Amino acid sequence: MDTRSLHLMLVPALIILFIYSYLPMIGIVIAFQDFNVGLGIRAFWQSDWVGLAHFRRLFSSPDFTRAFTNTLVIAVGKIILNFITPIIVALLVNEVRVNWLKRGIQTIIYFPHFLSWVIMAGVIKEVLAPDGMLNGMLGALFGIEPIFWLGDKRLFPWLMIVTETLKEFGFGTVIYLAAITGIDPTLYEAAIVDGANRFKQTIHVTIPGMLPIIVLSLVLSLGSILNAGFDQIFNLYSVPVYETGDIIDTLVYRISMQGGQYDFGTAVGLFKSVISMFLISLSYWLAYKFANYEVF
Repeated sequence: MDTRSLHLMLVPALIILFIYSYLPMIGIVIAFQDFNVGLGIRAFWQSDWVGLAHFRRLFSSPDFTRAFTNTLVIAVGKIILNFITPIIVALLVNEVRVNWLKRGIQTIIYFPHFLSWVIMAGVIKEVLAPDGMLNGMLGALFGIEPIFWLGDKRLFPWLMIVTETLKEFGFGTVIYLAAITGIDPTLYEAAIVDGANRFKQTIHVTIPGMLPIIVLSLVLSLGSILNAGFDQIFNLYSVPVYETGDIIDTLVYRISMQGGQYDFGTAVGLFKSVISMFLISLSYWLAYKFANYEVF
């Protein structure tokens, strides 16, 4: 079979990948320079070379230590909750026997996945505002005084974890439902013959049938440990919650785009990229070892 036409179809995607993913890697050199943006394009080869000075500053910076800790706390919380929730919801939806209701539930929980965080952040701000719907309900039902949810540094990380899960758990649910449909129906028939009720069928047939996808999802999520969600947090955080809400990506943005310290910001971003590359490689190795999943 002549596959030249198929390979030609890849060319536009490869060009875009090169322009937006590989070509910008030239900018890594900024992390090792005292970058003078006033020199324009000449800054890449005329700025003074400082070696690892920015990395030494990085590891002694309290702002970076705080952002690194916040990133781990928020990212790990998201991984755990967004791992457990889709499994539970998929098992519950699978028990719905009315087809139109089942399809409707899938559509409703999957829809938020397609919304950008700009839109979602606007909705969340309206709901969690001091005079928003949530405070109104709490006040009417329990007489609770309005809470500034997004301005409380203790609540902010938990809100990021919960709202991320609410937005994305529908995607994982659809994946697990697809895994359930692939389970051999004769296994359920054999379980019924053995006297297993619906709960025991779920425990002894459905969950074991989902296990390969569950393991795969878990090990692949390891590569997201340093990705706490820039789009979400950037659109929802504010100065009062920097202590617990500032992550590596938002720190890089503020240092580089707002503070003009492009060299130090690049060093922070490069550190994160190197660690993330190691974690992603490890997650793919674990996926191959425990779930027989091959990337290539």
